[in-house]
Amino acid sequence: MATPAQGTVIPPQTGALPPYGAPAAPQPAMPAAPYPGPPQSPPAAPGEERPPCAPGADQPHPAGAADTAHPRPATEPAAPHRPGLQKPGAPEPAPGHTAAPGPTGSQSAPLDPAAGPDAAQEAADGAFVPHPGDGGPRPASATAPYPAGPRPGTAGPGDPGPSSAPGHAPARQGAWQQYDPWSAPLQGGPVAPPPGRRGRRGPLVAGAVALALLAGGVGGGIGAYVERYGGISDIKLPQSAAEEGDRKPDSVAGIAQTALPGVVTLHVRGGAEQGTGTGFVLDHQGHILTNNHVVEPAGNGGEISVTFSGGQTAKARVVGRDGGYDLAVVQVEGVAGLRPLTLGNSDSVRVGDPVVAIGAPFDLANTVTSGIISAKQRPITAGGKKGDGSDVSYVDALQTDAPINPGNSGGPLVDAKARVIGINSAIRAADSGSGPDGGGQGGSIGLGFAIPINQAKRVAEELINTGRATHPVIGVTLEMEYAGDGARVSERSKDGKEPVLPGGPGAKAGIKAGDVITKVDGAPVHSGEELIVKIRSHRPGDTLVLTLQRGGKEQSVRLSLGSSSTG
Repeated sequence: MATPAQGTVIPPQTGALPPYGAPAAPQPAMPAAPYPGPPQSPPAAPGEERPPCAPGADQPHPAGAADTAHPRPATEPAAPHRPGLQKPGAPEPAPGHTAAPGPTGSQSAPLDPAAGPDAAQEAADGAFVPHPGDGGPRPASATAPYPAGPRPGTAGPGDPGPSSAPGHAPARQGAWQQYDPWSAPLQGGPVAPPPGRRGRRGPLVAGAVALALLAGGVGGGIGAYVERYGGISDIKLPQSAAEEGDRKPDSVAGIAQTALPGVVTLHVRGGAEQGTGTGFVLDHQGHILTNNHVVEPAGNGGEISVTFSGGQTAKARVVGRDGGYDLAVVQVEGVAGLRPLTLGNSDSVRVGDPVVAIGAPFDLANTVTSGIISAKQRPITAGGKKGDGSDVSYVDALQTDAPINPGNSGGPLVDAKARVIGINSAIRAADSGSGPDGGGQGGSIGLGFAIPINQAKRVAEELINTGRATHPVIGVTLEMEYAGDGARVSERSKDGKEPVLPGGPGAKAGIKAGDVITKVDGAPVHSGEELIVKIRSHRPGDTLVLTLQRGGKEQSVRLSLGSSSTG
């Protein structure tokens, strides 16, 4: 029994059917089937007339010639139409069997021209080959690809059409005889996907992904450019191009570039005190010059940390210090690549010369300010916190308007050739008197004072070589409370000391108690502090000419400065 297709029930057939697709067994000759028409009836008996088919009656669709592998039975049961598996094409007549001519007199009908080469091929090989996309078996009345009318090779109205050979039933109208490659399949049948559609989906997806990535990259690049350089409509301000090359050596930038590597910042801790100051390198042995009041908090057991302009740090120890000159020398060890600064000559400085001050005001290291020399030989005193005058420093200072602030103390004041001409030591603040770092926190008002390098050089050499400094003296005691013009020698002894030291430089020059000294080497002196400042600006052993008044008369004396040392 043939296997049902798509749920179609086929009743039992008489006789066994060959396997599906097997070659047909030889059968008696059958008449050639004309172009398919309605179901055929047995041949009419002599003298019997058949009623012609009514015009316009429902005609089945062409189904092709009968399948040679499945001969029709002699009679067709009167049952509802059942589709059969038949191949398009004309059957091959069996040997010795000829087809009976039909009423029209035609011997055989040609193959359906619409069947194409496939029908001919199938008729030749004798096996059924289903075609994809036909939708499977379906009733003959499902579609009507042709109009209900006569076709070439078919019987017209009134023509009974060809009849089957005796002993054979009329050809059944199988649903697959209606195969039309251009018709849409019915619902329920398998539908093959259009060829080539899946093959195009992969490249399309890949192209879409690539396009999305490209668009994202371009969008991100545009966004980054706009964020960094602004939009198209953003305002662009004009700007000069960057300048290449070094500055002139005598410019402030050139001076700073030369001097900064030799400047250091000092952090001092000792007991309950701590402070910050500046210093500069004197030699390759690690000696650094600074102010005494900078390192004083360290005392004898404090700690001093030195930070170089490049950021390196090292511990330092005190080599020697002197409160009368407000100078100190510390030393670092194990530090390579030191850059000592060149020392100038403060006697060659002129008022108005450009200067640069370098230091760490308020612990802001490597700060550079510039100005000029405002005055020379400006007598100032600093210190005096102890009350006995032992910590008072007397300086015949260089005055500058270069900004100096707390923290600049001990830093270098350099000339246009980056040579040190002074050590920044004191300022006069608007809210305080004079003193180291002004004694207050008012900041610079353009009144800064520096110890001349000629004086500092002598003291530094003594501190390095002996650990203490010597002071020039004239061997007299001054009356510091004197309100008149000049410096008066005390008239009575103090603390068991004579006003004029017997055998001292003053006694040898003829100075007496009560004399008023008004000039030193022709320079006016207005107070005792100024006389001390003038004397300390010289070395022990120097010869000075003093102008003095005694009993209303002015006279001059020559003396050679003595020496005293302090530890």
